[in-house]
Amino acid sequence: MLRTEISPDRADRVWRWRRPAATRWGAAALAAGLVAVLAACGGGSGGNAGASSSGAPSAGGLLGPSNPAKGTPVRIGLISDDKGPVSDLSIETAVAKATVGYLNDHKGGIAGHPIELVTCKALADPANGTDCANRMVEDNVTAVLVGTSSVVESIWQPLQQAHMPTFLSYGAGDMLKNADTTFFLTDFSYPVKAVIQQAKDKGAKKVTAITIDVPAAMGVWNDVAPAMFKSAGLQLEVVPIPPGTADMTPQIQSLISRGDPGVVQVVGNDAFCISAFNGLRAVGFTGVVVPHPNCMSDKTRTAVPSSFLKGLVVPGVAPVGVDSPSTRLYKAVVAAYGGKGIDTGRVAGLSMFTQVAAFQLATAKISGDVTAESIVAAIRAMPEQDLPGAGGLRFRCNGKAIPSEPAVCVRGWLTTTLDDKGQPTDYLPVGVTPIEN
Repeated sequence: MLRTEISPDRADRVWRWRRPAATRWGAAALAAGLVAVLAACGGGSGGNAGASSSGAPSAGGLLGPSNPAKGTPVRIGLISDDKGPVSDLSIETAVAKATVGYLNDHKGGIAGHPIELVTCKALADPANGTDCANRMVEDNVTAVLVGTSSVVESIWQPLQQAHMPTFLSYGAGDMLKNADTTFFLTDFSYPVKAVIQQAKDKGAKKVTAITIDVPAAMGVWNDVAPAMFKSAGLQLEVVPIPPGTADMTPQIQSLISRGDPGVVQVVGNDAFCISAFNGLRAVGFTGVVVPHPNCMSDKTRTAVPSSFLKGLVVPGVAPVGVDSPSTRLYKAVVAAYGGKGIDTGRVAGLSMFTQVAAFQLATAKISGDVTAESIVAAIRAMPEQDLPGAGGLRFRCNGKAIPSEPAVCVRGWLTTTLDDKGQPTDYLPVGVTPIEN
């Protein structure tokens, strides 16, 4: 497997386009930023951490027959925040390299050509993100994969201007509407759609969001969510609480005293959610609670009684914490190609496996030279396929998964019900319908 890493301190570049370090995103971009920040800060999903759990199936049997790539290498870029000032997403690069090894040995790389991964660290800094994008253009990569970055807009803009095929997990705003060379594997608003679905299923008339009071979160609740709830015929109340609040009982008591809060959604990282859950317990709330997926970690299961967690319905896009065909393959790839340092219980790792494997699947039928143009054409023309590692989600990048956001390739999300230990049970697809021709 061939690998190239771009040094973060390299000075030469082709593209000079820059954004200021403090960029004012639109509300939709703030939503994507929140997802990225919470995914980076949240703990592992627990239960299945580690690549070599006892009883795991043989890696060799899951990887399939040997089908080594033998042609001229194709250079594919990977931009990840890696270790930033407030998060550690270095797992993304480790998983991407492991997945490339598997694809090169067992899936013929891209159309018979081995993938050469060219990596760059954005470090959660807008200027670094722009520089990484510029360097990808300069180094003549054929396409770029972008991890769960909190500076995704700064990365995307130079790539879009260069007409570079770009595969991303998260994004927002104009990015979602630009289907020329941009492809997303997540509908960023799925947590809001999930709580709306829960409210409808329970016959509720109102949703109350207990949310971490940071700009990314408040951008969602103030500017994006209201129209979605109005369209669904639901009342929305937002209760912002500063991060680091250890005891939320007073705020939650005030909320309950005003009347029935309806379905309660808690949005934050695990530490924030622990305080919210215990505050709800303290006031005796027995209604429906819908956690944001990044609420759940081993820390949560230790700090919150299982009697409260049992039965909670948690949305998500990565089926971590369960034994399924999706997670078995992922663990087999990590065991064979990733060494012992990858925690397979983290959402960020499984999401990166999905991204790299989906890119290879979408481009597998290229004939002739592998170029930026042939990659875009192949991705647009691909039939609907199972999204690797995603437990029943499907993808198709013809602009029709979400017509108002034609760069999005996935329709729907996953949901799981927690058991009596606060662990996920089976993940079920929600809102997944065939993506039209």
